Amino acid sequence: MTRALLALEDGTTFPGRSLGASGETFGEVVFNTGMSGYQEVLTDPSYARQIVVMTYPHQGNYGVNAEDAESWGVRVAGFVVREAARRPSSWRAQRALGEYLAEAGVVGIDDLDTRSLTLHIREAGAMRAGISTDDLDPGSLVERVRRQPGMAGADLARTVSTERPYVGDGQGPVRFRVAAFDWGLKRNSLRLLARSGCATTVYPALTPAEEVLREGFDGVFLSNGPGDPAATPYAVETARRLLGRVPVFGICLGHQVLARALGGSTYKLRFGHRGANQPVVDLDTARVAVTSHNHGFAVDPAGWEAASSRSRGGGDPTTAVAAMRGTPVVHTNFGRVALTHWNLNDGVLEGLRCVDVPAFSVQYHPEAAPGPHDSVELFDRFTALMEAAR
Repeated sequence: MTRALLALEDGTTFPGRSLGASGETFGEVVFNTGMSGYQEVLTDPSYARQIVVMTYPHQGNYGVNAEDAESWGVRVAGFVVREAARRPSSWRAQRALGEYLAEAGVVGIDDLDTRSLTLHIREAGAMRAGISTDDLDPGSLVERVRRQPGMAGADLARTVSTERPYVGDGQGPVRFRVAAFDWGLKRNSLRLLARSGCATTVYPALTPAEEVLREGFDGVFLSNGPGDPAATPYAVETARRLLGRVPVFGICLGHQVLARALGGSTYKLRFGHRGANQPVVDLDTARVAVTSHNHGFAVDPAGWEAASSRSRGGGDPTTAVAAMRGTPVVHTNFGRVALTHWNLNDGVLEGLRCVDVPAFSVQYHPEAAPGPHDSVELFDRFTALMEAAR
């Protein structure tokens, strides 16, 4: 058995057992509360430069396969679990979790108290961390962790993007042509766009808006992705140039980028939202959806002057949302913007809808695989927006 050590920048360390590749890795340590979907987590580009702790104790039970990957390979910086199954049990399994990580060259660790670790992150916040099978000296590894770059100010979207445009997979009758900006795009987004009648062309992160507009697409999809939205001025400028000229739908990083293009601001959450069980209310419909999240930054509802009384979260979010009379509306250079979706756990702003131009976005993942699927109808809302703009 190969020993491994997890070290956090505040000096906390957790000894464990090596899982995956030998060596060492560094990144921001975060936790995910999903009970399944570990392969989708591992291959989600939004987890670039992050060491992911799974709160559910047993991982790898059903193995991994080629069909469930959300991108071309493993994207997490490291993986932390309580206990990894060495022998997966599923007719779909093609290899074990540990083998999958080893083949990808990703360092992981198990046989440690992930409950204690998660509670520590929740109290102290997400922070820099490292996993090593080489340097098992706590003081040495902690010191090296502290020399690593943080997530704030990190432009990671361009590092996970496609290098050249390509046409997305999908079957079904085509009603619309959509351009998707790949800032960390997941495969299931393309599947659901196709299901909604969209033929999608995917573009690299740095593609200028004018190049897309020349092609006469019916709509533009702004994808999820990793890093600090404030460090992606190219994406914000692209979104700004698209607004009012073509219908726009953004998710996750795309939501944050759209908000900044509308004159709003973003901030870093203490420990982020990552998991498949976040309750979000849509004030337009009064409907609550269980949603999947993966983000460490959020849109500041006080970033617009008219919304200065809105909280970033904290207190009693349910009471705060109930006190709202209708959907809050702020005024921007592109007209009115409704602040539509709010997280019922902590009151964080989760979605917006432009009133005077065809655009909307949500912070969470309506395309989530393996689920939940409460918000998949947002892709149909996008097609309705494109239909109305014709």
